[in-house]
Amino acid sequence: MKATSLFIIMMLAAQSLCAQVRTTKLTVYKQFKPSIIQLKDGRKLNQPLTNIFLKNSSLLYLRGTQSMEASMENIVSVKFDDRLYVKIDTLLCYEVDSVGNDALYRATVIDLNAYQQQLKNNQIITSMDLGEQISTATIDISTEDDYQFPLIDIFYYRFKGKFVRVHERNLQRVLTKEQKRIMKSHIMLPDFSWTKEESLLKLLKGLQ
Repeated sequence: MKATSLFIIMMLAAQSLCAQVRTTKLTVYKQFKPSIIQLKDGRKLNQPLTNIFLKNSSLLYLRGTQSMEASMENIVSVKFDDRLYVKIDTLLCYEVDSVGNDALYRATVIDLNAYQQQLKNNQIITSMDLGEQISTATIDISTEDDYQFPLIDIFYYRFKGKFVRVHERNLQRVLTKEQKRIMKSHIMLPDFSWTKEESLLKLLKGLQ
């Protein structure tokens, strides 16, 4: 019974990982490109070679041939030729769409926990010594695809002039009683998902 349960859990975990978008890249853009960086003190810096780091959605820049991670503390926004990223909490996020004066923002980051788990799942124990010191031998059955990074999206609303992470618990803190009722009716719909932009925009529209 225990072996069957463990097998089912491993299969579900594998299906979850396969469903995630995966990439071999560490940056949003294939090439480093120019951007305008807005700082808290009002200054604007023009940087010729910058990118977004998928590890934590922070700013990268080139110093010679080395990629450097910028200090995010004083950054307000980063404008590329195709997109404006706004710093929310510690993440650089871009606007997906707006509803009235409110908007949905998104940051994409590497799911490090899922990545480590998928590698761990591919370790097969071949022998075990249960003497005074427990030791094991393993075989790595990972394929090239297993070393791709799984990605997750983190969403925020700009709601009534403030940023709030899109999650039921976080939203409960800023919504009125009537808005909480509306949110509950949306999340009970069969096609609603906290990870789908379409669902989140419909919810934001309903909260107007």
